[in-house]
Amino acid sequence: MSDLILYGNLLTEIKTRLRTAQTKAVFSVNAEMIRMYFDIGKLIHEKQNAEGWGSSFIPRLSKDIRNELPEIKGFSERNIGYMIRFAREYEPAILQQTVAKLTEQPFFIGIPWGHHIIMMERVKDISTRIWYMKQTVQNGWSRDTLASMIKNQTHQRQGALAHNFDFTLSPSNQSLYARRLKTPISSTF
Repeated sequence: MSDLILYGNLLTEIKTRLRTAQTKAVFSVNAEMIRMYFDIGKLIHEKQNAEGWGSSFIPRLSKDIRNELPEIKGFSERNIGYMIRFAREYEPAILQQTVAKLTEQPFFIGIPWGHHIIMMERVKDISTRIWYMKQTVQNGWSRDTLASMIKNQTHQRQGALAHNFDFTLSPSNQSLYARRLKTPISSTF
């Protein structure tokens, strides 16, 4: 091989490695931010319950964080409220739903914060919200795609395809493939 081809191959390998590392870094930063928001929301929620603090301290907390750590973004009154809601709503239901085979952490950690806000605002039922989370992880839905899927109530149609498996296939011949057509793959999460 010529030096030019070898160099081109090396350059391609290095670019691939750089892009892979950048992608991993973005996911790692997002996961840490989601953990932090969950922990902060849980801490505030626990303090509110234990100390009897109302919501009036949230504006002060937001202001103090902005004053003392001006380089830190994401601590508006509204976002702090979302953090509290996130911890309050998700702790009992979602911490039980871990993907132990992959990461030993709750799967919701890998979902961007904006997606969580959309789900908290638009999907009241926790089990339905979990369904949308799993679909987001599995399919890599953008925020706009997620919002569209929620608006169209995609969860109600999933797995509801008409079929005649029960009548045309004997129980011993109902293949895994046929069952997967009937039951969404995501239900194995």
